[in-house]
Amino acid sequence: MRYGGDNRGRLLIIVLLVTSLFLITLDLRGVQVIDGLRTGTQTALTPVQKAGSWLVSPFRNFLSDVTHLGRTRNKMEKLTAENEKLRLTLQNRKTADAQLKQLKGVLNLAGTAGYEVVNAKVISQGSTTSFTQTITIDAGTSSGVRANMTVLSGYGLVGVVKYAYRDSALVQLASDPAFKIGARIAGTQQIGILSGQGTRKGVLQLLDNTTQVRKGDALLARGSQNGRPFVPGVPIGEVTSVDNSPGAVTQTADVKFYTNFSTLGVVAVVVSGSSADPRDSLVPPKPRPTPLPTVTIYATPGAVEPTPTPTATK
Repeated sequence: MRYGGDNRGRLLIIVLLVTSLFLITLDLRGVQVIDGLRTGTQTALTPVQKAGSWLVSPFRNFLSDVTHLGRTRNKMEKLTAENEKLRLTLQNRKTADAQLKQLKGVLNLAGTAGYEVVNAKVISQGSTTSFTQTITIDAGTSSGVRANMTVLSGYGLVGVVKYAYRDSALVQLASDPAFKIGARIAGTQQIGILSGQGTRKGVLQLLDNTTQVRKGDALLARGSQNGRPFVPGVPIGEVTSVDNSPGAVTQTADVKFYTNFSTLGVVAVVVSGSSADPRDSLVPPKPRPTPLPTVTIYATPGAVEPTPTPTATK
């Protein structure tokens, strides 16, 4: 039995060798037997491959989506952070531009009047136990700021320094109900007392009842002795309405402050007034009215308007 098995093994090896040599010979002679077998095999397996791909495709797509989900989320978080950074940069740029504009305005006003000022940024705005409307600035005694000094914006009066610390100061706004200042009507010597009302509107009480106050009159700070707490000539506001009630002891008028207290970013503290009263030189120019459009009428020479012919009636 062992010899019979060995003979069959040798016979199988001989058959395989002969078959291999036969196929190699055919291939060298250009007979495409192998390609035909390969093509037939591929044709037979194509339906099976398609079915397998259809079954495996959802799982492969799922695994691909899971793999890319983390990458997509990281990209979204990165883009969100970059967008927030750009938004903050743009916001800071707008704030810086607004503060630069305010700084130019206040320096122009102080330069025209001849005031010596210390510039300061507004670091907080609110109320205290003593006043309802105040701002805190980032300049104090180390910069020469003291209590009872006038505070300006590019448009005019802001308020007065009430408390000065080393690197900051508390400013009472002119809109505070407890605020009062002696005011003069521009172009005249008529004076009165202006009081804050908690808003951008103030109330003026004239000391002389015979004085004629008109809507649109500009008010300036009358000034205090030695320029403390108020230097003279600072623009305050414009009269918006006048109350001339018969029998009233004094005239009163509503005044709109030139300064918008809610948008303050940069102010200036007057540490030294001018050598001379600037008088009316700081009154803001009134805006010119918009001119009406000019209508041009063209006439044709020699053209005669037809004369209507009378019609007789019976």
